[in-house]
Amino acid sequence: MQITSNKNAFRWLMIIVSFIIISLILWNTYRFFQSFKEEERMKMRNWSFAYPDLLKSSDLEQDIGDLPLQILQSNTSTPMILVDDKGNYVNSNNLSKEQEQKLEDSIYLKKILNKYESEYKPIPIKIGDKIVSTIYYGNSELLNKLKYYPIALLLIVFLFGAVVYFFYRSSKIATQNKLWTGMAKETAHQIGTPLSSLIGWTEILKNENVNPEYISEIEKDISRLQTITDRFSKVGSAPTLQKVDLVEETIESYNYLKARSSKLIDFNLETPNAVIFTDLNPQLYSWTIENLVKNAIDAMKGKGSLSVKIFSADKYVHINITDSGKGIPKQLYTKIFEPGYTSKKRGWGLGLSLAKRIIQDYHKGRIRVLTSEIGKGTTMQISLKIMA
Repeated sequence: MQITSNKNAFRWLMIIVSFIIISLILWNTYRFFQSFKEEERMKMRNWSFAYPDLLKSSDLEQDIGDLPLQILQSNTSTPMILVDDKGNYVNSNNLSKEQEQKLEDSIYLKKILNKYESEYKPIPIKIGDKIVSTIYYGNSELLNKLKYYPIALLLIVFLFGAVVYFFYRSSKIATQNKLWTGMAKETAHQIGTPLSSLIGWTEILKNENVNPEYISEIEKDISRLQTITDRFSKVGSAPTLQKVDLVEETIESYNYLKARSSKLIDFNLETPNAVIFTDLNPQLYSWTIENLVKNAIDAMKGKGSLSVKIFSADKYVHINITDSGKGIPKQLYTKIFEPGYTSKKRGWGLGLSLAKRIIQDYHKGRIRVLTSEIGKGTTMQISLKIMA
């Protein structure tokens, strides 16, 4: 118990530390991004201070000087558009040729100016107290790339977390499968000892003038126990399939369950007269029929009608098991086959998941909820390929 508690504490510690590290990285990225933006603002402010000198030197036809010229020429990355006091396009810098050609279009110009204004507040250029021009500018290409860096980082962290989670989950499931396989094989081994004794006692009873019908029923139960032992011993290994008559196998399982079920259940069996051969493992198939019939009986709370119908169509044989129980909500049609899911107060929720594995994984067939209506009943269907 202490070991489990320590593992959980360590796991939570790792989660908290990882969260803190990711938060710090994102915060530093945000700070760096904001610092970069502030540098862009300062660069454009300096540009706005140097531009009036250019205008004055043009009017007076004199040299602008080295410093203002260097400032004006220093902007090689920030896209900017210069408009006059009436909002007309004057000049641009660091835009693509295609964008520069479109700036003559007033609608496009207004659109891109609005975009830049959403990124940075425009900078007015003054000569004296008069605004002669306005600078609109946006994020540089590098800044635009940095903008998506946190998203990329989060995506990488998410993918890494997903890989770790699925690896951990797969490892845990593999360990659980080994445990269940070991328990199943040990169960088969433990049943074998009293079963051998029961066979011996049956032979003794035959010599004690006991009613043969009683002995016959005991032998059927012993045979059933041998079948169950064989089922558990096969868990975890690939089953051997053989060509058998599915109709006969279904009737045998049906008759056994009918004889040992509540007399308040009205059983009905509908089978074709012809023989239908399929690739089957008889022990595992009977296990599936048993699980479905017992689930149907539980759904009816031991009272109602239960029918088993076998018919063929499109190279497949279908086995429908219909009950008059409480029904299954449509949103649970697939969930009921998940390991651990159960609507009963008692039970492990393994019956239908085992049935699905037996039919779909081992026999390459299909098992599903064919129809269900709340308060009226459910029809489960098994479909298997017919052998020629």
